[in-house]
Amino acid sequence: MSTTTDGANENTAGGGTPDESVRGTAGWLEADRDARRAHRTAVTRQAASVLLGHPGQAFFERLPLVARAVAELPWSAVRTALREFCEHASTTPEPELRGHYADVFGRRSLHLTRYGGTSARDRALSEVARVYADAGWTAPSDEPPDHLAVVLEFAARADARTGEALLLRLRPGLDLLGEALHDHGTPYARVLDAVRMTLPTPHGRPDGGRPPHRLALLRPPAPGPLSGKASPLTAAVDPEAVPNGTRIPLPRTGTDTGARTGTDASDRLGGEP
Repeated sequence: MSTTTDGANENTAGGGTPDESVRGTAGWLEADRDARRAHRTAVTRQAASVLLGHPGQAFFERLPLVARAVAELPWSAVRTALREFCEHASTTPEPELRGHYADVFGRRSLHLTRYGGTSARDRALSEVARVYADAGWTAPSDEPPDHLAVVLEFAARADARTGEALLLRLRPGLDLLGEALHDHGTPYARVLDAVRMTLPTPHGRPDGGRPPHRLALLRPPAPGPLSGKASPLTAAVDPEAVPNGTRIPLPRTGTDTGARTGTDASDRLGGEP
């Protein structure tokens, strides 16, 4: 009786050749890495959404939770940028931070469609609102739909793929705002740095660890299907940049952020959208 045949049977008893088993394991590991990367991106964007909100009472109530979630991110330039701002916000007197916020964003708008001129802004606002509606997401009512904090919350909580496409389409305004904040010398520039580092470069990869200060401004992406119709805000997105159909349970900017328990701060920040 041949023991070689028995050994071969044992190797394939699991339903495939050793090569197929290795490929299956590699695919699972890649999917796990993609899921972790998507979660980190969503935590970053939702943290930035909270940090770019008006520094009122709700902001300071959420700040410690956001700071803990940021601290739990893997080391990177994104984590460093957000931690620097969290430390600044937590050590600055509340009236001083509110005054600084009003000074900075009173002249440097967080409403990203304003950077494309006023003639098409109404149409652009309607398109952003339609993107949210098509995704079944109700935007906060206290800000226009193109407010950066609102766009970031949508990308983090509602629809990662469509949210990334929207951020890419609004990226010229995002880059202009980032440059203006750096020119002003405000710590808020670090929050914009973190946001911009979550977006793919022109080569299709995230900026990752490279701070984007003084990056060349990007041209708007070519028109493409974002929510069914071509418009000033539609853009084609590399399908590998955001896992298809990804929906991330993450931090809300509302007052219900503490409703869910979890094993870490990024879980406690949010809940299912």
